[in-house]
Formats: sequence, structure tokens, C-alpha cells
Amino acid sequence: MENQTSITEFLLLGFSDLRELQILHFLVFLSMYLAALIGNFLIICIVVQNRHLHSPMYFFLVNLSFLDAGYISTTVPKSMANSIVNNKQISYSGCVTQVFFIAAFAIAEPLILTVMAYDRYVAICHPLKYTVIMNRNACFQMAAASWLSSAINAAVYTANTFSLRFCSSNIVRQFFCDIPQLLKISCSDTSTMIWNLLAVTVIVGSFCFGFVFVSYGYIFSAVFKMQSVQARHKTFSTCIPHMTVFSLFLTTGIFSYLRPRSLSSAPVDLLSALPYAVLPPLLNPIIYCLRNSSWQLSVSKDYGIAL
Repeated sequence: MENQTSITEFLLLGFSDLRELQILHFLVFLSMYLAALIGNFLIICIVVQNRHLHSPMYFFLVNLSFLDAGYISTTVPKSMANSIVNNKQISYSGCVTQVFFIAAFAIAEPLILTVMAYDRYVAICHPLKYTVIMNRNACFQMAAASWLSSAINAAVYTANTFSLRFCSSNIVRQFFCDIPQLLKISCSDTSTMIWNLLAVTVIVGSFCFGFVFVSYGYIFSAVFKMQSVQARHKTFSTCIPHMTVFSLFLTTGIFSYLRPRSLSSAPVDLLSALPYAVLPPLLNPIIYCLRNSSWQLSVSKDYGIAL
């Protein structure tokens, strides 16, 4: 194309141009960011220090907490900094970095949650074989496979996104560098990449949803056969938090990326990313700590914390 200009930076969309609202945005994001970091790192520290929690279930929970802490740290701090200094700029390399880590964490989250569903399936439906199937090597291999596959896919997404030409505009209509918003401002033909991105998203999402759905089908079938009411309650207390977290991430992600074009506008695009990018890392520690009775009993016994 003729008359192209090389873009060296992008402009991120803010929530408001009013100084008072920018400060409010900074304070709200700061409180949510600190709450998410404290909650997730508290889970990591307690699991690492408490031998009673050295089990596959909590090993994967540590992975999820580390993932959530990294996920929210990729987007929120830059948005806070831009609000407090009244500056919307992000460098080209900074945008590339954001896209890579957002994609990596966003893909790793459903994969880790799927592995956690498999862990609950083995523990409840095959308890006598649990220690054999979910041994240390198997747990590390499943976690490593989730992280590695997400990193590879993120690298491919990032390379494909920034192989496009950006010559008409550098305004990203989001508070972070989001792939769909970057595709909208590209002057290259993005139809092939959009379809590839949609196909991979549907395939990964369908696989994770299908695997979790089938796993919990077997789990609930086994639970309803239990004679002990206490055993049923204990089983549900370990499964409900996982189901809640998985449903939260899935529904917010679908609404953010797969909603109809008729519901797409600058304000809607901006606000729809909040549940997807901020809420899961913020609410996951709360859901697990408050709904998991095994966690409550272990922590209150060893640390004297009343949950």
C-alpha cells in the first residue's frame, strides 16, 4: 500500500478523559489489583508451607493462582499508570509483550481448569488408583503441557498479529492491547487470521468444556450413589469451587469475544473486557477459600485463621 507510516506506538482507550474519573479509575483498579495479588499469593504461600495441602488438587490450584496473578499483572498496571499520568501511549514492544502474555495466560487458564476437573474425576471415581494415576510426574507433565502449549499458541498468535501492517490508525479501542481490537485497525487483509483465531478458540473451548462436562457427569453419578450425606457434602465442597471458576471464565470469555457484532461498540467493548480480564483473577481465590471446606479446615487448624 502507498503512503504507509510506520507505527512505533499505540494509544490505549481510557475509561474517561475527566481527571476526576481517571483518578477514580486508578483507585478502583488499584484496589482490585492488590486484592487479586494478595489473594492469589496467599494461596500459593499457604499451600507451599502446609504439608497437609501437598496434593495434586492444591498443586494445580497453585498453578491457577500463579496464572491469575500474572494475567491481571499484564493488563491492569499499565492501565493504572496511563490513568494517573493522563497518558494513553504504549510502545510497540510493550504492546507485543502484552499480547503474548495475555494470550498465554488466557489459553493456559482453561487448560489448567480442565486438568483440575480430571484430578477431581480420578479422586472421586477411582479413589483406589488415585495415587498411582495422579503421581508427581503425571502432575508435573500435565501442568507443563498446559503451560507449554499455551506459550506456543501465544507465540503464534503474537507473530501473526504483528506481521500485519498498521498504517491507518494506532488507536486500540481497549484498555490493553487486545488481538481483536488490533485486527480492526490493521490495513492488511485479516479475514484468514480472524477465521483461524475463531477456529482455534472454538476448538480449545469446546475440548475443555466437553472434557469438564463429561468429567462432572461421571462425578455426579458417583456422588449420587454415595450413602453417606457427609461424604456427599465433602465431595461437593471440593467440586463446586472448580465448577464456579470454570463457568465464570468461560461465560465472560464468550461474551467478550464471541458476542454478535450488533452488541459491539467502543463502550461495550471496553466494559466487556473487565469481567474477562479482571474478575477471574480477583474472584478465584475468594471462591476457593470460601467454598472449599477442606481448605478451611486445614488452614484454620494450622494457622488459626477463622474462615
